[in-house]
Amino acid sequence: MKEPNKISSSVIGRLPRYYRFLCELQNAGTVRISSNELSEKMGLTASQIRQDFNCFGGFGQQGYGYNVEQLKNEMAEILGLSALKKAILIGAGNLGRAVASQMNFEEMGFKLTAIFDSEKKYEGLKIKGVPIYTSQALFEYCEVNRPEMAILCLPQDRAPEIVDELIMLGVASFWNFSHYDVHAKYPAANVENVHLSDSLMTLSYIIKNSENR
Repeated sequence: MKEPNKISSSVIGRLPRYYRFLCELQNAGTVRISSNELSEKMGLTASQIRQDFNCFGGFGQQGYGYNVEQLKNEMAEILGLSALKKAILIGAGNLGRAVASQMNFEEMGFKLTAIFDSEKKYEGLKIKGVPIYTSQALFEYCEVNRPEMAILCLPQDRAPEIVDELIMLGVASFWNFSHYDVHAKYPAANVENVHLSDSLMTLSYIIKNSENR
């Protein structure tokens, strides 16, 4: 197995997709699958799949392929899904409420424990049982509960101050919808940036070029 910091970001980016497909295969009753069959379903080459899996030691057996349940469990372990990590969400506006209500966090390795917003009108409300607090309560909450990750669903201009406070409180991992460049000031932070507009523009590009074929 390669050292984690030597595994390419492209390989890491494919791991959730492998896990999702394996969950679907298991739910459909598939017991085993070859790399060729998996490649057909995922639109990757069998060689690419084997190379990706070899980064983590390899899981298949010659002439048998992969045991779906076993491989799914291996992927879950690699992705860190078995031990739930405490998460908080900053920003209870439209985006924040949608993220809090629609995501199955516990299936993804996290437990959403609290939501914070500067607007007092949200205080005391709950989303899927998760309470909303005012931003003034953030310091005390983090001091007591020690969340590991924060979801940033607030405007870009408000993010720097919140990120500074969270870093000071020991929160150094972010699922970032804010468009604020956390790494520019905190290069050691763990950040996954989500740019919905980039995804939509990518689709626009694909549509444009499919029309020119």
